[in-house]
Amino acid sequence: MELRYLTSFVAVAEELHFGRAAKRLRMAQPPLSQQIRQLEKELGVQLFERNTRSVRLTSAGESFLEPVRRVLDDLDIATRAAKAAGRGEYGRVSVGFAGASSHESLPLLTRAVRAAQPGLELVMKGQTYANVALARVADGSLDLGFVRLPVTLPGVEARVIDEEEVVCALPSDHPLARQEAIAIGDLAEEPFVSFPANAGSTVRDATVRICAEAGFNPRVVQEAPDSWTILALVAAGVGVTLTLSSCQHIQQTGLVYRPLAGPGVRLQAALAWRRDNPSAALRTVLAIAEQALPTPEPPR
Repeated sequence: MELRYLTSFVAVAEELHFGRAAKRLRMAQPPLSQQIRQLEKELGVQLFERNTRSVRLTSAGESFLEPVRRVLDDLDIATRAAKAAGRGEYGRVSVGFAGASSHESLPLLTRAVRAAQPGLELVMKGQTYANVALARVADGSLDLGFVRLPVTLPGVEARVIDEEEVVCALPSDHPLARQEAIAIGDLAEEPFVSFPANAGSTVRDATVRICAEAGFNPRVVQEAPDSWTILALVAAGVGVTLTLSSCQHIQQTGLVYRPLAGPGVRLQAALAWRRDNPSAALRTVLAIAEQALPTPEPPR
C-alpha cells in the first residue's frame, strides 16, 4: 500500500469532493480517482459512495479514516524527528570525564548544551583517568572525552580547553608549607602519595617526569585511585603530592597547596573525539563547546 494513496484518501474524505481534493493535493482529478480505486481494490472494500452530485464515506471509509490520520501524523512526527536528528538537534552523545579535573569545565558544557539544544542528551561516563577516556574515544565506545595532551592516537582529534598548573599539596604542618613556592629539588627526600603506576594517569606521568628533570625519582609510599583520596592521605601526613590547580577546590583540614618555584609546569586539558564519528549530535555539541569552553589564549 503506497503512502500517497493514504494521503489522497484523507484529502477526499475531508473535502468530500474529488475536484477540491485534487486541487488541495496539487494534482489532476483523474489520477486521484485512480489512486482511490486502487486503494479500494487493495483493501477489498468500497470507501466512498459517489455519484454525479455527491461523495460520502461508506461505513468502511469512516472506520478507516481515523487510523489513517494517526498513521500520517505519526509519520510526520517521525520524519521531523529524523530530520532534526540529522541536524544534530536530537540524539545522544556519550562523554567521558576524569574525576576532580573536570570539576569546572564539565558543568559549563552540560549547562550550555541543555540551554542551546534541550533535545540532546549527554550520557556521562566517569573515567578515573584522562588516558582511559582517550582510549575509549579512540576505540569508539565514547563520542567525546575530557583528556589531556598530548593526543597521539590515530584518527583522534583534540582541542585545548584549559591549561592547568601543576602545584604541590602537602600537610599544613610540613616545614615546606611555610614557603610561598616549592622547589622540586626540595621534595627529593619526601614520601609521595600518587596515582597507581601504569594506570593511565597523566598526573602520575607528569610527576615522574618533573622529578626526573630535577634529578631524582619520586619515592611513592602510597597509591590511591582518585584525587580526593590522595589529598586526604596528604592531609593525614602520609606524604606530599603533585596535583593540578583544578583540584584546589578540594579543601581539607591539614592540607595546603603551594605553587612550584620557577617558571611552573602546565598541562593542557582538551576535548577529544574521533575524526570519523558520523554523529550529527556530536558535531552540535562540539560547536556549543567552542563557545562554552573556548581555547585559552597562549600565555604571554
